[in-house]
Amino acid sequence: MKTTPKFDLEDRLVDFAVMILNMTEKLPSTYGAKHLSNQITRSGTAPALLYGEAQAAESRADFVHKMKIALKELRETKVCLKIISRKEYISSSISESIVGENIQLIAIFSKSISTAKNKLKT
Repeated sequence: MKTTPKFDLEDRLVDFAVMILNMTEKLPSTYGAKHLSNQITRSGTAPALLYGEAQAAESRADFVHKMKIALKELRETKVCLKIISRKEYISSSISESIVGENIQLIAIFSKSISTAKNKLKT
């Protein structure tokens, strides 16, 4: 019998953070690249940490709040990735895989927030 691996959002967020850190280590040492590196390091690693906080939320409303902050960080990361990609600081293959995962995480967080909000109403 084939088993499906358990979906673990925390592991996925940690892997995404590592992808971001690996990417930033490949950026050039220019002023602009250093600025973006600092910014995306914060926004790209924050969702994993915020998700950890959300897991210990004191209420469903607190959970929604923490998840919304993580979603904001993911969206900020998306814009940073666009700038880095358009500036051609990294190869398109690296950019595409990180951007793809970023978009999927945004969708997951958006749906999770929506579901949690609906449960708040009932």
